[in-house]
Amino acid sequence: MDWTQLDWQALDRLRDGFIKGTAASGPYWRTPADLANYDMTYAERIGWKWDSVLSELRRRNWTPPAPARTLLDWGCGSGIASRRVLRAFGPENFDTLHLWDHSPLARDYAAQVARRDFPDLKIEHSALRTPPSAFVLLLSHVINELSDAALAELTALARRAEAVIWVEPGTHADSRALVSVREKLRGDFDIIAPCAHAAPCGLLAPGAERHWCHNFAEPPRNIYADSDWVKFGKRAGVDLRSLPYSFLVLQKKSAPTNMSGFSLRSEPHSELRVPHSQAARIIGRPRIHKAHAAICSCDADGVNDLTLYKRDATALFKQLDRAPAHPPLYIWKRDPANPAKILDGNPIHVAE
Repeated sequence: MDWTQLDWQALDRLRDGFIKGTAASGPYWRTPADLANYDMTYAERIGWKWDSVLSELRRRNWTPPAPARTLLDWGCGSGIASRRVLRAFGPENFDTLHLWDHSPLARDYAAQVARRDFPDLKIEHSALRTPPSAFVLLLSHVINELSDAALAELTALARRAEAVIWVEPGTHADSRALVSVREKLRGDFDIIAPCAHAAPCGLLAPGAERHWCHNFAEPPRNIYADSDWVKFGKRAGVDLRSLPYSFLVLQKKSAPTNMSGFSLRSEPHSELRVPHSQAARIIGRPRIHKAHAAICSCDADGVNDLTLYKRDATALFKQLDRAPAHPPLYIWKRDPANPAKILDGNPIHVAE
């Protein structure tokens, strides 16, 4: 399929269902062509979100635990999530890809494309009543389609996984639903990302209701110069620059992990190992004003609205102003007399 063959009637129907929430009422794929159209357009944008998540995991030196050589792509759709994961970590590190979706059309399409891209990998349709013994669970853009009972079943399945990589739209509702899952599972799992701590989520504290945990992915740089993508964005009413997402990565507590801390490069050629608990994550994007930056910061002490004045740390202010869509973790230096004021900060880098 190429851009000249797009079926806009099918794409409009699918997008309308996603926006209105009617997609949750049952299978929405009518033909294999629906999946091909979706995979080339909307799923590719979801793939850019997965690329951002997987890039962060690689920066943190995290890979799926060795016993888990099976991927289970639950609610696989066109299979974009599992294909991105296989490319990021290497198909040679997995033996089998299990695909599950309530639509047989989706399972068949995802399997067909995966076999084309990864011919040496064993591809199976998953039987959820007998999931594999050691697997990595992949979940993508499913949480707003689940009833309370279905979410409880999915949470129970997640408890059986060695690791979970879960990506959702960056909306307030979907993010907070994912936080609820985090709280249910953090007793059984180490929290790999996005959190830098394993404490209860600060978003659940009184006064934090308006905040939500989200990030922004960057599309490939050539997209804005690609006439096909530009035309698609205009026709679909999609802002190609805006890719908000929420995510959660977990690893079973019994599995070994090398994420014992972060490396803080405070000066050139100088590194200091710091524990996760000292790190803070910027939620969303810094809001840059003429003389100050407003930052929603999350750390082990909770979620706080912080202010950085340009005059206090000009270099840091400029760094935040030109930061990529997915900001790094930071160690803040805060004013003892006014903890809501940032005096300076250092980005955290994982030692290589």
